[in-house]
Amino acid sequence: MKAVRIHEFGGPETLKVEDVPVPEPGPGEVRIRVMAASVNPVDYKMRNGGYLPPDALPLTLGRDVAGVIDAADASAEGLKIGDAVFAMLDRDHGGYVEFVTQTAGNCAKKPDRLDFIQAAAVPLAGLTAWQGLFDHGRLQSGQSVLIHGAGGGVGHFAVQFAHARGAKVYATCSGQDVDFVRGLGADVVLDYKAERFEDRARDVDLVYDLVAGETQDRSWAVLKDGGAIVSTLKAPDKARAAAKHARVAHYMAQPNGAELAEIARLIEAGQVTPTIDRVFPLDAAAEAERVLEHDHVRGKVVLSVAR
Repeated sequence: MKAVRIHEFGGPETLKVEDVPVPEPGPGEVRIRVMAASVNPVDYKMRNGGYLPPDALPLTLGRDVAGVIDAADASAEGLKIGDAVFAMLDRDHGGYVEFVTQTAGNCAKKPDRLDFIQAAAVPLAGLTAWQGLFDHGRLQSGQSVLIHGAGGGVGHFAVQFAHARGAKVYATCSGQDVDFVRGLGADVVLDYKAERFEDRARDVDLVYDLVAGETQDRSWAVLKDGGAIVSTLKAPDKARAAAKHARVAHYMAQPNGAELAEIARLIEAGQVTPTIDRVFPLDAAAEAERVLEHDHVRGKVVLSVAR
C-alpha cells in the first residue's frame, strides 16, 4: 500500500510516498480502507521536529481518517466489515495511508450526511473543540464563551458546538472570515485586527484560546470571576487564575469514539457542518501541509486517498 512518511525532520520536502505492507488488525482492532485523511497543524509541527524524538522515525503522519472497515479482529466490538467510519487515530498510527488499523473504540460510524472527504475533516479538530469546550471548559447552556481563532479547523467546530449547546458565542477571527464565522452561529464576531475584543465582551464564563500570545494575556480582562481559560497552545498563567478564582487547562485532544459519535449526532441533526478549504491527492501531502502551515485556511485541508 501507499503511505506518506518522513525519515528526517524538516520542511514539506521530507514527505515521501512509499510502498509499505498492508497492516493486519490486532486484538480489538479494525482495519480501515482509508478514503480520505485530514491534515492538521500537529502534522507539520511533528514534521518540523516537535513532540517526537529522532528515534521515532521513520514516521507516517496524519491523525484522522474516514473510510470503510475491510477487516476486523474477532474481539472488536460495535463495528463490522463494511461499516463506513471516521476516527481520530492513536499516536502509534498515521493517517496518510491507504489502510490503517485502529482500536474499535476510537472509531465511530460516519454520519450519512457527510461524504468521506467531509467526514475526514471532523475527528481531530472536532474532538479538540469538544474536549476543550465541554470536558475542560465545562461549558453549559446559558453561559458565554469567547473563542479565539474561530475561522480555523478547530475554531469553526467550536463555534458550532457552543451554539448548539445554547451558549452565547463571542468569536475573534480575521476580517475575511467575519461573515463565515457569523454564519456558523456566533452571536458577536470581531475582526481581531480592527476591533479589541475587550470592548465588546464582558464577564465571559469561558475563554477558548486557539491563538495564545498576547491574545491569551489580554483575555483575563474579560473573564468573569470563577470562569475558565482553556488553551490548546499555551498553559494559562496560574497566578492570574488564582486572582480570578478561575480554572485553567492546557491540553491535547485524545481519541474518543463515544464523543465522536455525539458529534456525529449533531452533524446528522444538521447542527454542525465541517468546512473544507482545499482537497489534495495523497501524493500531494507535502503541498497540503505547506498550504496549511503558510496560507490562510478557512476550515480544513483534506487528502483524498482512495483511487
